[in-house]
Amino acid sequence: METSFYRSALLVTLSLFFFFIPVSISVPFILFHGFQDQCSNGGVRSFTQLLRNLSGSSGSCLEIGNGEEDSASMPLTQQARIACEKVKKMKELSQGYNIVAQSQGSLVASGLIEFCDNAPPVVNYISLGGPHAGISDIPDCAVRPSPDYCQELRAMVYTDYAQDNIAPSGYVKIPTNMSEYLAHSKYLPKLNNERPNQRNSIFKARFTSLHNLVLVMFQGDTIVVPKESSWFGYYPEGASTPLLPPQQTKLYTEDWIGLKTLDAAGKVKFVSVPGKHLQMARDDVVKHVVPYLKN
Repeated sequence: METSFYRSALLVTLSLFFFFIPVSISVPFILFHGFQDQCSNGGVRSFTQLLRNLSGSSGSCLEIGNGEEDSASMPLTQQARIACEKVKKMKELSQGYNIVAQSQGSLVASGLIEFCDNAPPVVNYISLGGPHAGISDIPDCAVRPSPDYCQELRAMVYTDYAQDNIAPSGYVKIPTNMSEYLAHSKYLPKLNNERPNQRNSIFKARFTSLHNLVLVMFQGDTIVVPKESSWFGYYPEGASTPLLPPQQTKLYTEDWIGLKTLDAAGKVKFVSVPGKHLQMARDDVVKHVVPYLKN
């Protein structure tokens, strides 16, 4: 009788001990590639595999449409909607997941976080060279200006045709033409809660629910102009100078999407790495990306 009692007591004690041991839960990740790229391309496949190997976590690249063509021609609103529907169907993400996003893919990822109803939670979000505050000019015009050609493109960028058929038009934000941008750009003003009479508290709440936001800026970036847009830095409204650090923009000071709230909680990592756009050294991947993908 006494032996049976002690055996039962021991079993209860051991059960309680194991019940309180922390359990390691594997959080998978998904990767969003950038403009005119696709999941099957060698660089994206290699990077996805590298992240799996280094982190020990499962992960995959999430493709939208046919990848290369649709990343250029499909409006970002539609890309974010497709991403939302795909993520909700992936059972392995149902308990939460991490995101790694490259360049334009960062804006698709942000749209997924903010706009997607009844979606699984995003834990950590790592953005590599994402144009979060927009780009200040038409791609190529900022680097190789052709006055007549670029002037024509600037006049077209906020038309319905451009907004509905050229993905980057959704985040071209010409600082000296903010009235047209706010009135006719169909993606970034909504994503960043920039329109004073249309700010959405749900978008802000979803963005601030992140555990960590890692913003990687490439010091030699000539694709995202200004490169500080990767940190949400940008120009003041109506002027092309000075370049404001993120903490001095209205988006931050008035906390339109919760960036200030996240930063105050120590959840934002402003990372600067050497190299051109998306040229990230393995050591920097290990240091700045992998820790947020591990269990």
